[in-house]
Amino acid sequence: MVSLIKMLKLSSRLQQHSLRLARAYASSAGEGERTALYDFHVRQGGKIVNFGGYALPVQYADQSIIASHLYTRSVGSIFDVSHMLQTYVRGKDAAACMESICTADILDMPAGSGSLTVFTNAQAGILDDLIVNKVSEKELYVVSNAAMKQQDMQLMSAAVSQFKSQGKDVAIEFLAPADQSLIAVQGPQLAGIPNVRITRCGYTGEDGVEISVPSSQAVNLTEALLAGAELKLAGLGARDSLRLEAGLCLYGSDIDAKTTPVDAALAWLVAKRRRSTADFPGAQQLLQQLKQGVQRRRIGLQMLGAKAPPARAGVAIFSAGQQVGQLTSGCPSPSKCCNIAMGYIAEQLKAPGTRVELKVRDKFYEAEVTRMPFVKANYYNKPKQ
Repeated sequence: MVSLIKMLKLSSRLQQHSLRLARAYASSAGEGERTALYDFHVRQGGKIVNFGGYALPVQYADQSIIASHLYTRSVGSIFDVSHMLQTYVRGKDAAACMESICTADILDMPAGSGSLTVFTNAQAGILDDLIVNKVSEKELYVVSNAAMKQQDMQLMSAAVSQFKSQGKDVAIEFLAPADQSLIAVQGPQLAGIPNVRITRCGYTGEDGVEISVPSSQAVNLTEALLAGAELKLAGLGARDSLRLEAGLCLYGSDIDAKTTPVDAALAWLVAKRRRSTADFPGAQQLLQQLKQGVQRRRIGLQMLGAKAPPARAGVAIFSAGQQVGQLTSGCPSPSKCCNIAMGYIAEQLKAPGTRVELKVRDKFYEAEVTRMPFVKANYYNKPKQ
């Protein structure tokens, strides 16, 4: 009975968290732009919210958010991520062009592979995080955040225009959601999905695939996936709690233009060759941080005590009576059955095991700095030869 009550409370808190998230990213322009799967979501009982200007399901009628979260961890779920910006950069100078605005080593990346990277500004601040897939030596497929779509389009277009003005061979194509959809399939039991051309990245900590498909075929593909495997539909609510358990950043919450890769514990995104060439925006500032250190660092926190309420973005972190940091994300963890959070703390307090206090509604609750991810990642790793 105690366990059931605890799960019900956890489910209620996740529901509240998801609605707060949706409100935080909601556009003022009505219900938002519809993806090709909108009518399908409604027929399947999707609870639609405006997320970053798009009408997307936060959950479905057949599952609570916690049930959807756990189903993704144990079996697999389908997410509509068609709001993401999909871009093709083509030409023999495509890789060099993209390297001029991000930190990845695209030139040396094998064809058929991809990498997480970041756009940076002149102060080494993160303008957005994105995935760059190298289709071939002359073609890149890029997926970046919907919330930063206009900025990213301008940034990439400006880089392409600059290269073309120098006589370089590069062109860009932005794919509209009305023409091209993006479906993410995440979870451990994904074998048996036939005949699809896919990327394999994900945003949940589970193995998974992303299928870019003409929007005219998005519903047919989704129905086929549901019929051919033990998959279920999942919404924004489960997606956010899954990514937090996986220790993954949400742009605009955990990273932004005032956060550098070093601050965010993402220095590994700055490729070794790019550190040597130092030819991306903010390179000198970032290299200086790598050498001299920073004043704050992104860390994970697990709240202690059975009665501690969830600590969310904006909650202050205290040590010895002094504020030493602030949370950027937080929610109940369905997998661990406790409250987890992510935030930034003074560099000298970043070590796992450090005890701190979180000020939630004028009361202090004990928490401990912990390593991320909070749950073991199940990403696919290529077998060693």
